[in-house]
Amino acid sequence: MTCDLFALGFDAHEPLRLAQFWSGLLGRELTEDPVHGIVLLPGDDTGFRLRFLPTQEPKTVQNRMHFDLTSASAEDQRRTVERALELGGRHIDVGQRPEEGHVVLADPEGDEFCVIEAGNKFLAGCGFIGALACDGSQKVGYFWSEALGWPLVWDQDEETAIQSPDGGTKITWGGPPLMPRGGSRDRLRFDVVAADGAGQEEAVERLLSLGAARVGTGRDEHGGVRMTDPDGNEFRVLP
Repeated sequence: MTCDLFALGFDAHEPLRLAQFWSGLLGRELTEDPVHGIVLLPGDDTGFRLRFLPTQEPKTVQNRMHFDLTSASAEDQRRTVERALELGGRHIDVGQRPEEGHVVLADPEGDEFCVIEAGNKFLAGCGFIGALACDGSQKVGYFWSEALGWPLVWDQDEETAIQSPDGGTKITWGGPPLMPRGGSRDRLRFDVVAADGAGQEEAVERLLSLGAARVGTGRDEHGGVRMTDPDGNEFRVLP
């Protein structure tokens, strides 16, 4: 039994504004769901939802996840950057070197993302969101491969990557050294659901057997079970 990646959740001070930014940049439809809140629907069958959830906590550290957006040409990369800036994004410095070809930006709430230069072979065929690049260990890459049933497509020098058997966005983990963890919870988190007709508790038990930990003993206001992966990143198992 595996889980399905239902959504990537974003904490936001202004969820609707942030959803509108990503809707405009990704070309995805925005919906408001009474259970899941403000959601961007997947662009195709290989994608996952983006959920935007209200928070009052300030962003104090660099996110441990960010999107790598792909480009078909230098002109295409320039257009994506211009579109992001028009929608309310901004250039930021996270220590990138001048000779690197990607452009580092932040959305209106400071969430980092990269617009990758054309010709990146690792992201070829992955779609506009080429990768969800994560800070994390080899162990956590193995964990999510087992949890989601997504095969490893890269496993070298403690760097790992997985991808749905149907293709689409890769999820990557960069290996050590890991970023220091801030005091507040991660602003970007996975929401998963049980697959293959299994129930929520069955999914929770299997994730525990793979190395996850449960946060508390109850459920949140939407019935989700809070858990952490082997690196301590929080995620939720939805009913």
